[in-house]
Amino acid sequence: MTAAVATGLIAADPAGLAVADEVIRSLELPASGIAVADPATAETIGFIPDVDVDGALAAVRSADAAGAAWARTTPRKRASVLHGWWALLVEHTEQLAHLITREMGKPLGEARAEVKYGTDFVRWYAEEAVRPGGNFRPAPDGGADIVTSRSPVGLAVLITPWNFPLAMATRKIAPALAAGCAALIKPATLTPLTTIYAVDLARRAGVPEDLVQVVTTSSSSSFSAAVLRDERVRKVSFTGSTPVGKQLLQLASENVLRTSMELGGNAPLIVFDDADLERAVAGTVAAKLRNGGQSCIAANRIYVQDGIADDFVDALTARLAEASVGNGFGAGTVVGPLIDDRAVAQMASFTADAVARGAVLRTGGTGHDGVGNFFAPTVLDHTPATAQVATSEIFGPIAAIQRFRTEADAIERANATEFGLAGYVFTESLDRALNVADALQTGLVGINQGVPSNAAAPFGGVKQSGLGREGSAEGLDEYQNIRFYNISRRPSA
Repeated sequence: MTAAVATGLIAADPAGLAVADEVIRSLELPASGIAVADPATAETIGFIPDVDVDGALAAVRSADAAGAAWARTTPRKRASVLHGWWALLVEHTEQLAHLITREMGKPLGEARAEVKYGTDFVRWYAEEAVRPGGNFRPAPDGGADIVTSRSPVGLAVLITPWNFPLAMATRKIAPALAAGCAALIKPATLTPLTTIYAVDLARRAGVPEDLVQVVTTSSSSSFSAAVLRDERVRKVSFTGSTPVGKQLLQLASENVLRTSMELGGNAPLIVFDDADLERAVAGTVAAKLRNGGQSCIAANRIYVQDGIADDFVDALTARLAEASVGNGFGAGTVVGPLIDDRAVAQMASFTADAVARGAVLRTGGTGHDGVGNFFAPTVLDHTPATAQVATSEIFGPIAAIQRFRTEADAIERANATEFGLAGYVFTESLDRALNVADALQTGLVGINQGVPSNAAAPFGGVKQSGLGREGSAEGLDEYQNIRFYNISRRPSA
């Protein structure tokens, strides 16, 4: 385990806790319901409503009514409201960041980066709202003109995960509003407070009271079965596991809903012999330790070419061994807690299985005996391809390294998975970088960098990592119907 963990976790700055708790008090939460805990302290920090099916359907009804009026507003009006929301989110950056750290655990610096990322979606779609797609073309046979236009798809159900509680919400809400849709958002019960606060800011900015409904419930399956069968719902967007995504797709098929699914990942990260060692290690650390590895695009299977492998593993081990662990409000914390005790147990199980199969433990591999869900950053070298850590989505701070000889070998092993969300390539050869990126069966590729996400880019996967895209202009398309008018034209006299 790292020295920081062995001698005691980095403690929280009380001032940071105070800022977060002040925001929580402002939310006027109920005195009972679903408990929300701080993963660093196991302390209950608030309760949220446990909405039943009747309550969820009431939210559908009110959102649908508000959506009918919102769909008739002008693109300029929608853009103005979104710009106002963006300004309020930026103004409340510190409150949002402290709230994210309190309920999710990530270091405060990373929480601030998430606020920047999340607010970028709101600004992007405020700008996209006034650039609706459309087209005009003459019919090939003559005698008519074809005009295409866009219209709102209708009420959208948005289901978000716990690991990026602001960014995953704004990435879905903002394009829905820009397109003219109402939204029903169900945040994960592990980290719902940030979404509640962000939607409150949206209403302050002029989003109609009922247009965006936040529904929290302890019965996700009952919620989904009820609302996705309601004929007023026309769209579902989900970020989460592939098994749950498949269940939602089955439900969505009953009413033929528009769907966006951002599902599981098993990202390969490939380091070639000609890579810049320092840049490759820094990029791998970013791709692995961001959010404590609790990211769908985190580097999962790290393939390193034989010629650079020893130096790379030594350098990566040194970086992860010195990565300080502690409360997200602690000065110097690099890795915060995992989301719950089940995640810690999973990391321990992955490590034990890999070592039993022949992997070499270079650093880490243990949890923390005291309060909080902590696990040391871990490096496993010579990881067998059959190890659980090599075949599962890790969602934790374990860097599992496999070695390879040839480019063809690396590509074949990288693609040998049912998932296809993100991939990473480190090489100083432009030809190799582009050729390998083209060969990877993924929706996005980071080339010589470990954090490829951007609000201006279309985020999404292939194979069993999902369908549809979020971000960029393509993200707005997901909330729009395309229709055309065929206009007959009399020939000239």
